[in-house]
Amino acid sequence: MLLLRCPLLLLLLPLSSRPQKLPTRDEELFQMQIRDKAFFHDSSVIPDGAEISSYLFRDTPKRYFFVVEEDNTPLAVTVTPCDAPLEWKLSVQELPEEASGEGSGEPEPLEQQKQQITNKEGTELFSYKGNDVEYFVSSSSPSGLYQLDLLSTEKDTHFKVYATTTPESDQPYPELPYDPRIDVASLGRTTVTLAWKPSPTASLLKQPIQYCIVINKEHNFKSLCAVEAKLNSDDTFMMAPKPGLDFSPFDFAHFGFPSDNNSGKERGFLKSSSKFGRQTSSKLRADLHKVCIGNKNIFTVSDLKPDTQYYFDMFAVNTNTNMSTAYVGTFARTKEEAKQKTVELKDGKVTDVFIKRKGAKFLRFAPVSSHQKVTFSVHSCLDAVQIQVRRDGKLLLSQNVEGVRQFQLRGKAKAKYLIRLKGSKKGASMLKILATTRPNKQSFPSLPEDTRIKAFDKLRTCSSVTVAWLGTQERNKFCIYKREVEDSYNEEQKKREQNQCLGPDTRKKSEKVLCKYFHSQNIQKAVTTETIRGLQPGKSYLLDVYVIGHGGQSVKYQSKLVKTRKFC
Repeated sequence: MLLLRCPLLLLLLPLSSRPQKLPTRDEELFQMQIRDKAFFHDSSVIPDGAEISSYLFRDTPKRYFFVVEEDNTPLAVTVTPCDAPLEWKLSVQELPEEASGEGSGEPEPLEQQKQQITNKEGTELFSYKGNDVEYFVSSSSPSGLYQLDLLSTEKDTHFKVYATTTPESDQPYPELPYDPRIDVASLGRTTVTLAWKPSPTASLLKQPIQYCIVINKEHNFKSLCAVEAKLNSDDTFMMAPKPGLDFSPFDFAHFGFPSDNNSGKERGFLKSSSKFGRQTSSKLRADLHKVCIGNKNIFTVSDLKPDTQYYFDMFAVNTNTNMSTAYVGTFARTKEEAKQKTVELKDGKVTDVFIKRKGAKFLRFAPVSSHQKVTFSVHSCLDAVQIQVRRDGKLLLSQNVEGVRQFQLRGKAKAKYLIRLKGSKKGASMLKILATTRPNKQSFPSLPEDTRIKAFDKLRTCSSVTVAWLGTQERNKFCIYKREVEDSYNEEQKKREQNQCLGPDTRKKSEKVLCKYFHSQNIQKAVTTETIRGLQPGKSYLLDVYVIGHGGQSVKYQSKLVKTRKFC
């Protein structure tokens, strides 16, 4: 069987005077034709049993023909719309008497075969309008000249056509199970597990089948061809020919055939350079993913967004023919994020907050009285945290906080403030926060920009060390503590213990060295020194300085590791 595409207005071509016939399916000839690119120089001809890919311009019909030479011949025609609905019609007319006799059996030249076409309208057998993959199947078709007309009224589009006179033996499309639905086996906030029954083509006929899952947020797809059209919508997947011009010969690399200089490489939608987990995936778009997962029939889709509806489609693909069949698609909405409890802040009271790694906490501050200004004081105990403050939905502040920071915002009558605290990516976060409408209420002590403790190496002895640290213009109480540590104690261990929110009340009394008040109106001279005595020779000590504010809240300076001299 041969398929022929004719011009829109069929010309009545003279019939040859000698008896001729169009060749039927000859497997050796069929394989030769597939290999011989010159056979396809005229794009109107495809052999019996091969799927063709082609292109339709909007409102420009296209017509194909094929010949069934004998009565009671099985016939199957499949039309696959890709990215737009199609209107198509199949009809048949009687063969000319000259073409129905026995021929020589030799393949006839293409030009002589084209002369067998007539311009008579046939009897309509089947018609369809839509974007479903639709079939015409007959176990006993009459001989005749069959005509397939296709039209796209929506837009320029791709499509596929497959026709065969041996549908029982060909079976290029994978068969669906008796229940072709996709089941949602489990549902999470960011994951959906899908399960489906295997294709009988794989389980019974033992043909190579792999399954491809398509995930998107818009709608279900009815064919893998439609998926590929969407994935390649931004690319020159197939250069569309200009209207009014014949576009033969096609570049076969666009239609699943290897080109001459690329014969060693497989082509099709099952090969891709992108990865999705460990499975082969198509080129990823933000709104559409295709994942081919081999022959397993359960798969978990991960990295989804919470409380979002997704559409899932499954396609069984025969890897020998690269032809596919769609399961019945499904959709599911991922679970919502666990609702965060909002902590109420009280005016002038310090609140302790713990945040999991990469987590977030929400706090609410609703002053009971009118106010001109509102102050937020934040003390990050470990790594930096992010604070966002919204007043009645409007974003007022977004900052990263390390150590102690104070933010003063303009107030508004009856305003409500929502505070979002986002933790560190490195690990869990701890912080203290205070919100107040009283401008003089300051719970945390002020700190200098540099909170390091400096040790003087030249003043180091076998029993003492001398250190210094910066103060501020505000009079505060400073307490210094020491703790003997092993010689193997290093900076990494010290870093893990840098919780600035742990105050002197967590230390042993024996570790306390002294407490004193200190400040200086001249910020350049706000430096104090202290000599710590009674130490052991050749020992390592960890020194901590705490500054305690008027409200009783303390902040720890950066710890300092020192070592006494072993010999003096």
